[in-house]
Amino acid sequence: MPKDAAVYTHGHHESVLRSHTWRTAANSAAYLTGHLRPHMRILDIGCGPGTITADLAELVPQGQVTGVDAEGAILERARAVADERGLANVSFAVADVHALDHADDSFCVVHAHQVLQHVGDPVGALREMRRVCAPGGIVAVRDSDYATMTWYPSVPGLDGWLDLYHRVARANGGEPDAGRRLRSWALEAGFTDITSTATAWCYATEEERAWWSGLWADRTVASSYARLAVDGGHATEEELRSIAEAWRTWGEAPDGWFAVLHGEILCRV
Repeated sequence: MPKDAAVYTHGHHESVLRSHTWRTAANSAAYLTGHLRPHMRILDIGCGPGTITADLAELVPQGQVTGVDAEGAILERARAVADERGLANVSFAVADVHALDHADDSFCVVHAHQVLQHVGDPVGALREMRRVCAPGGIVAVRDSDYATMTWYPSVPGLDGWLDLYHRVARANGGEPDAGRRLRSWALEAGFTDITSTATAWCYATEEERAWWSGLWADRTVASSYARLAVDGGHATEEELRSIAEAWRTWGEAPDGWFAVLHGEILCRV
């Protein structure tokens, strides 16, 4: 597989969008929002269904936000979100993070949430993000780290899920434990002024457990991830059904708790 190529493991099945449309600037980009100013020009890379993009646009009312994604079909969903909110300062386009169709120094902020874990050349992607960011601007990146995901109670099938996910994602050219690597990748990309932080999502209420376990149970048997797991020889359909059942078992536990750690970097250009 070429260095700059990777297969997006999750795809855009409904079970995936159930998670992606839950994301907001508040729960997924709080490390960045305090640095935003009303006039800023922002590039949101890997914008998906556009919920974070729309939040960013609301935070820069005199500025402009451009959301880009490698998958053109999902941008219709993003445009609908922006239209529903009446946002006139946001636009969307198809783009490859390794070769952005923008001039040097075009943006005040370049943002990517849960992107670098899915690309074949994260260092090259960061160099390209730096190229289009103006001097004095910020490149902001946040990625989860699968190996640090933790839960209670122990459900043996979930250990199998985590092992399987690592194998499938890496076979697709990605790095599922990206969160811990962001600072290292940024240094290799040439950044020198880097602020590194970490925050977590946590699912513990009955409603949160039902939502999180349900979307992963469905994703395990019905999404692109499921197809790639089977086609790649990583799991059988029966094994995937067993993992899905483990997710539902965890979700039904009244003392259930799940945490997703994220690495974050703010790189000054």
